[in-house]
Amino acid sequence: MVKIATRDIERFIGQPDPTVRAVVVYGPDEGLVRERSDRLARAVVADPTDPFGVVELSPALLVGAPGRLAEEAAAIAFGGGRRLVRVRGPGELATAPLEAVLKHAIGDAFILIESGNLVPRAPLRRVAENAKSAAAIPCYLDSAADLERLILSSLRDAGLTAEPDAVAHLLAHLGGDRQMSRREIEKLILFMGAEGPREVSLAAARAVVGDVSELTLEDIAYAVAEGDHAALERRLRRSLNEGVSPVQVLRAVGLHLNRLELAATALDGGASVDQAIRPLRPPLFFKRTGSFKKQLTAWSTDRLGAAREILLAAEIDCKTTGFPAAAACGRALMRLAQAARPPRS
Repeated sequence: MVKIATRDIERFIGQPDPTVRAVVVYGPDEGLVRERSDRLARAVVADPTDPFGVVELSPALLVGAPGRLAEEAAAIAFGGGRRLVRVRGPGELATAPLEAVLKHAIGDAFILIESGNLVPRAPLRRVAENAKSAAAIPCYLDSAADLERLILSSLRDAGLTAEPDAVAHLLAHLGGDRQMSRREIEKLILFMGAEGPREVSLAAARAVVGDVSELTLEDIAYAVAEGDHAALERRLRRSLNEGVSPVQVLRAVGLHLNRLELAATALDGGASVDQAIRPLRPPLFFKRTGSFKKQLTAWSTDRLGAAREILLAAEIDCKTTGFPAAAACGRALMRLAQAARPPRS
């Protein structure tokens, strides 16, 4: 059994262990699954598009012809070198064929299987994790820290830095899919241009990464903090239908609650409401100010801390349990909206 520690995943992808002949790349972040699978393919063969050295099999084909995977694994690459056999999701359909190939050590081709999220007991994941010559690589949605590293490293490679407010904006609107995040960052880099300023401003970040989902996410956060269940349900449904990931929604609400907590802490220290909200960055949109002040009377710092724990638990559920992410997100947000109370006396 080949166990790849989280800290060793990147190193393994760049230079796979020669004893490993099959890898299952799985997880809820489809973009990261594709990215890591493509990098593994490039590490195994010189040209992943070479039809003489690479073959792609659909899961549906393996259902109708389960022996096909063994045949391709045993085939010799035309022109020499190692052969690559790729199976793109739903990879779970390749479980039995993969198990047979590993059990009987058929051929020496490298088998690369992509899949969606797999719970610990999922058969395909267990086959890969328990075999001596296979491995499983998880691809969970980027944490806030991972996403920040991606943003800053990508900008740094382009000779750019970013204002803290710009980074906060990007963190709130990226992260649902690694490849989508990369594309948005690349768009931002192009927007800055080779001759433009070297620091990304909040205005620049908003101009590039801030489509129709931005307003919906902010609307969701305000509906949660105001305890408006009807508006929350309507806006959450719209957001998810537009392709915004549940984790992005949870993080947007979390950022809003963080802003409330900063202001609430200032109130506890004796500041007036106006004094408490004045330092917030980015500044409150004037049309939101009245609602934000009302929320401050409903949420204490202790209750905001508890709300953060609920959001964190929901994000973990979205990434690890196999429970539908949209349902986990909706349940957590409805719970928080229920916790919004009338103004304290």
